[in-house]
Parts: sequence; C-alpha cells; structure tokens
Amino acid sequence: MSDSDSKLGLSGFPEDALAEHQFYEHPLVKRYATKEMSFIWSPAKKFSTWRKLWLALATAEKELGLDISEEQLKEMSDHIYDIDFEYAEEKEKEFRHDVMGHVHAFGKVAPKAMSIIHLGATSCYVGDNTDLIQIRDSLLLLKRKLLQVLSILKSFALKYKQLPCLGFTHYQPAQLTTVGKRCTLWMQDLLLDLERVDREIQDLPMRGVKGTTGTQASFLDLFDGDHEKVKQLNSRVCELMDFKKAIPVSGQTYTRKIDYHVMSLLSGIAQSAYKMCGDIRLLANLKEVEEPFAKTQIGSSAMAYKRNPMRSERVCSLARYVISLPASAAHTHANQWFERTLDDSAIRRVILPEGFLAVDVILTLLANIADGLHVWPNVINAHVMAELPFMATENILMACVKAGGDRQALHEAIRVHSMEAGHVVKAEGKPNDLMERIKNDVAFECIHSKLDSMINPIHFVGRAPEQVDDFVLEEIDPILAANLELLNIESADAVNV
Repeated sequence: MSDSDSKLGLSGFPEDALAEHQFYEHPLVKRYATKEMSFIWSPAKKFSTWRKLWLALATAEKELGLDISEEQLKEMSDHIYDIDFEYAEEKEKEFRHDVMGHVHAFGKVAPKAMSIIHLGATSCYVGDNTDLIQIRDSLLLLKRKLLQVLSILKSFALKYKQLPCLGFTHYQPAQLTTVGKRCTLWMQDLLLDLERVDREIQDLPMRGVKGTTGTQASFLDLFDGDHEKVKQLNSRVCELMDFKKAIPVSGQTYTRKIDYHVMSLLSGIAQSAYKMCGDIRLLANLKEVEEPFAKTQIGSSAMAYKRNPMRSERVCSLARYVISLPASAAHTHANQWFERTLDDSAIRRVILPEGFLAVDVILTLLANIADGLHVWPNVINAHVMAELPFMATENILMACVKAGGDRQALHEAIRVHSMEAGHVVKAEGKPNDLMERIKNDVAFECIHSKLDSMINPIHFVGRAPEQVDDFVLEEIDPILAANLELLNIESADAVNV
C-alpha cells in the first residue's frame, strides 16, 4: 500500500478532508427541527430529568422515614445540571449500562449522596418516567402550535367565507362552496386532533415507583413491609414530578400501549396536515390559492418561472413518515414478553423523538403557510363561471315552469343546449356559451331579463357563509378563549428553509 493510499479513509476519501462533515447529520434535527422540540428530546433535558427523578425519589424516601440527610438532598439539588457527559460515557462503556454510567456521574459531583442515588429503583424508574415527561412536554408544545394554526385559519376562513369557488368530488367540478368554508374542513380535522391532545395530556400517567417487575418488592423491603408507605412513596414522587397519577399496575415498564396511543395521535395530526396541504397543492395547480413565496425564492433550478408549493410538499413528505410510525409502536407493544423484554428500547429511542420532532415541524409549517396563503379571486371566479351555467340549469328550468312553461319541452331544450355547449368547451377549447344559447332561445324568454342575476355564484353556495360563522362561534372561539395564554406565547423559531 502506498503512502497516499494509507491516507485514504473509508471509500477512498481523504481522512483529513472535510473532517467536521464526515458524520451523518439527521435532517430532522439539522435542517428542520425547532429549538423548542429539539430541546425536549435533547441529552440535556433527558439526563437532567433523570437527576430530578433521583432527587424526587430520595426526597420522598426521606419524608417517609429513610435515613437520608438534608445535606445529601442539597448536594443532589445543587448538581442537577452539572453533568459530565464524557465521564458518564466512560462509565457506560465500563458497565455496559447507561443508567449506571449516569448514577456514577451524578455521584462524582454529589459524593455524599452517592450511597442513596437510585435507592430501590430499577433503570426504568428514570428511563420510563423521563420518556413520559418528555411526551407530556411535547404534547403541551403541540397543543400550543395547534391552537396557533387554528387561530390563523380562523381569520382566513372568516375573510373568505363569502368567496364562491368550485367544490370538487372525485376531483370533478361539483356544487359550489366557498373558500372560507373549505378552510373550516381543514380546521375541523385539526380541532379533533387538539381534543385528542388535550385528553392525552390529562390522562397521561407517570410510571411511578414500581421496582424491577412492577411488584414494588424492593421498596417494600426498604420500608420493612409497610405497604402504606410504599403507596405513599409512589404518590409523592408523582406529585413532586407534577403528575396527577401513576399507571395503576405495570411490569418493569409502563405498558407500551401508551406509546401506541401517542403515536396514533401524532399520526392523526399528520393526516390532517397532509389533507390540508394536499388541497393547497391542487389549488396551486389551478392557480386559485398559493402558499407564501419569498421574493428571492427559486422554484426550480432549471425552470425559472416555476412557483412550486414546496412548503406544502414538505409537510406531506414528513406527514407520510409520521403516519407510518404507529405500526412500529403496535408491533413493539405486541411483542413485549411477560413483564418486559429489551427489544422495545432501540426502536423507542428512534420513533418517539422523531415522531414529535416531525409533527412539530409540520405544525410550524402549517402556521407559516396559513399565515401567508394568497388567494386569486379572479381565477377562482373564472373557474366558477366556466361550470356554473350547467349547475344553474335546474334553477332556470324551475323559474320557466313557474312562469307557465312546459317542463318536459324546456328540459329537452336545456339538454340539447348543454350538450352543444359542452362540445364547444371540450372540442374547440372555447368558453362555456350555454347562457348565450339560452338568451337566444325564445323558449326561455320569460327569464331573459333576470338571467344574469340568476347565475350569481353567491346564490349557489347554500349555507356555506353561515356555516363558517357558526363553526367559528360555536367550536373555535371557545377553545381559543380558553387558551389565550398559550396563544400569546411566541415560538422560539420559525421556518428555516
């Protein structure tokens, strides 16, 4: 091997070239994630929470009579954030155990407390309880962002509640709706998601103090067989960590059914976002509604004229990933043997943070998109007027019959005119001339003077504007009013790219 060959690393890449960029960077964190959600799932948050849990356990154990001094508790409290990660990693390599690595790292800075750190506990005391704390904090952040998206969409819905547009079924033109009414369909999905988030926050239990197989045997020994004190210990630790309850029974871990419920909730938000942004992408193709587009933004490196809905596309891309995650959580729960098996660990380290990170990005994007949606009323009206003549024929027929016309003869005349007008549109690429044909047909003379007013689009939207008002008043406003404090919190950052 030559000297030059020896300087080549993996795949023949020079070892010293781009040294700081030779490691994979997760795009969810590096490119998309917000500071707030990234912090919740950061090592700083995770391992400082472990220490808070150890302090809560020692505090409760002292209160219930174990020989733990105030000096030990103070030493632990003073060093919650004094974490030597390198030392913890060294100890983890030595013990092949991450929790014991951090027990020793904590004991290094709180030596007087070393003998009572993790007293009676198993690894899942810090691991599972921290996961649940991170889940709770993440849900609270998602709740805030859902509220912010709903608030923005509310303004949009009210602004455009009376702007008629084509409805679509099977992606074929259907009865008219309004731009604002369509927005309420997106809002309703997100409102259902918000209600589920609220329920999950309220119902989420702490694992609590359960011991190695969930029997609390080690704590029963610590308290000399006093069952009541063990129950009090469990309740007190939950209280100190701001949980209203612990899960009633467990094996070594809390049931992974909870993870499945949480991932299903995240999937639901992703589904709602995909639906909304899928609609926006289709509307952008019609040039009716477009997402924000920065002044210097480039839509295509080749086609300079392009204005692509890239934010909505990103939402759909991330949402597709999140929608897939409940299957992993379901398999993990189903495959837990008896009181616990460790094949849940690695996958949960991936899907829990990634699910929350992705949904947080999705909601940040939704707020950004909703706040800058650009509506093109003239294009919308042109599309409406290309189809409305066909939709208006029943009204025209009824008006002529009321004026004394023959229903069957008029129906046949409308059928013939409609077929001919449709042929002009499809075969010749010309505008829909059905109304002109009716204006020139003496059979419809009785309504010629009011024909233009009969095809005013607003007359064909039913109760759409009123439905927007009712939905906002009865469903959205009460939720927003009840959460004004959350709505007033500004996010730490926004859309980066």
